[in-house]
Amino acid sequence: MRSVRKPVRPARRAQPSPDRRPRAVRVLAHTAERIDGLVGWSRLWSPAGLAVLVGLRSQLRAHNLVDTGRPGTVLPPGVADEHRVRAVDGTYNDLREPRAGSAGSRFGRNVPVELTAPEDDDSICEPNPRLVSRRLLTRREFRPATTLNLLAAAWIQFEVHDWFNHAPEPTDPWRIGLPDGDDWPEDPMRFPRTAADATGSADAPPVYASTVSHWWDGSQMYGETAEYADRIRTHEGGRIGLDDVGLPPIETEELLDPNGQAANFWVGLALLHSLFLREHNAIADRLASAYPAMTDQALYDTARLVNAASMAKIHTVDWTPAIIAHPTTVAAMRGNWFGLLGERLSGRLGRFTDNDILSGIPGSPTHDGGVPFALTEEFVAVYRMHPLLPDTVEFRSGDDDHVVAEHPMADLLATDVRRHLAAQSAADLLYSFGRAHPGALSLHNFPAAMQNLARPDGTPIDLATVDIMRVRERGVPRYNEFRRALRLAPVTTFRDLTGDDETAAELAEVYGDIERLDLMVGLYAEPKPPGFGFSDTAFRIFILMASRRLSCDRFFTADFRPEVYTEVGMAWVRHTSMRSVLLRHHPTLTPALRGVANPFAPWTPAPASREDPYP
Repeated sequence: MRSVRKPVRPARRAQPSPDRRPRAVRVLAHTAERIDGLVGWSRLWSPAGLAVLVGLRSQLRAHNLVDTGRPGTVLPPGVADEHRVRAVDGTYNDLREPRAGSAGSRFGRNVPVELTAPEDDDSICEPNPRLVSRRLLTRREFRPATTLNLLAAAWIQFEVHDWFNHAPEPTDPWRIGLPDGDDWPEDPMRFPRTAADATGSADAPPVYASTVSHWWDGSQMYGETAEYADRIRTHEGGRIGLDDVGLPPIETEELLDPNGQAANFWVGLALLHSLFLREHNAIADRLASAYPAMTDQALYDTARLVNAASMAKIHTVDWTPAIIAHPTTVAAMRGNWFGLLGERLSGRLGRFTDNDILSGIPGSPTHDGGVPFALTEEFVAVYRMHPLLPDTVEFRSGDDDHVVAEHPMADLLATDVRRHLAAQSAADLLYSFGRAHPGALSLHNFPAAMQNLARPDGTPIDLATVDIMRVRERGVPRYNEFRRALRLAPVTTFRDLTGDDETAAELAEVYGDIERLDLMVGLYAEPKPPGFGFSDTAFRIFILMASRRLSCDRFFTADFRPEVYTEVGMAWVRHTSMRSVLLRHHPTLTPALRGVANPFAPWTPAPASREDPYP
């Protein structure tokens, strides 16, 4: 039985942008898509694969950007000289569309709007999402992603908290009946629905708004409200006030929503918050030394610009090549930042062309393809990566690698973060994460702690069940329909999807019909390209949105220049990497990073002590 969707009339503004590409570009991009369908980009010689990826990106930009409209509040266009810094709420990044990408703005779509109507209340719960959680997602044994370290798992949550957050609907929660034999403490299981944007028209599919800005602006650290952003500052030298564990003073936490992203805080996130808050202060100190006349506000604003750009660079050239370590995609991601001419040549010659393929996106003209910037519901869906979290984490000594303590994931969450940061040095904790593996993004690998997670009020939640329902309720198509929307061939059988008889039989028993297969389950079940941590289907959204997050952002494009960042700020970004940030603040990590090509790959163990720590 296929999905049952309510008939709707598309919203007037929720339309893909017209295809204004020159005919030659359209022909080449279509050819690239045909080659990919026949051969697969990952099987091609790397230069040919890069050409195909460029063509795929062109096709996706032309056909898979859907504008869902602006919120009700309209702001007048801005002038660059009056908006040279990042606003707390993300307004005026796009001077023509000041609300684009700001807090409260809507998520866009990567599929035609007619595919985004939620299924009716009976169909949307089939198959039962709790059954899917227990039968297909529950971790039987930990499957590690051996090419990555645990910092890679913490990093993506750190970035996701910067990019988006949905608001819960306080009334009429989802009620999920329990399958036979389920021992969950309440029947039905209850959790909030997602709040729809009140300005959506009645005859169109629901649209949703982000409570934080979509821009890559470091809002997860700097704050989502003006009050929090002000309270964490010292108001001297552009610095942020940090306590003994490297976080803003504990009293500032009263300004955070306890049911929002703060509820998802854990030790891995805290380490990255502390590291990049320290980095902000180091940038501010360097700017103050170089420019003594700069005010506290100017130092703070400029340090934030530099820090956000550094994080975007690290994500682009360090984290992403670690998790999609195919030679073609490594070259593609470095090309997004440095251009195909490469880091050395671009560094020597500077930008001599506005072409972002040759010289990289930073410093190129701002380009949104005719669709104002917003992250999309499909982007959110493919970034559901909770299997990266392990069940336990070993805390080690960076001196001799011995295990100091082993903690279950449940003991590393929000209420225990400061205790763990105080018990061991940040360098040792970072070393521990560098030595540990995250989980693989696959079926039967969802962490147990996330399937019985305590809410701030103490009631439990199964995050795997919630993840399934979030994708369904927000109108993201199921797996095969999602592939068709991206012009990929649908799978005809579960065996064709997985290549494994046992897994195919499990999927068939739960779903019956291949058309009912959930997107998240299909992404976990799908074989991955060589070197990839996630599926090729998910990668299609990444091809489109990874470059778009940079090319739409004025502070990475038209205003990525010394007049805005200062010469010192530009040099800081140019010379910054994840390795340099780690070693700037924790130089004792040098031996652990020696010989490690990517800081998100496993680190080098410290030499064992001659004395047994546990005689």
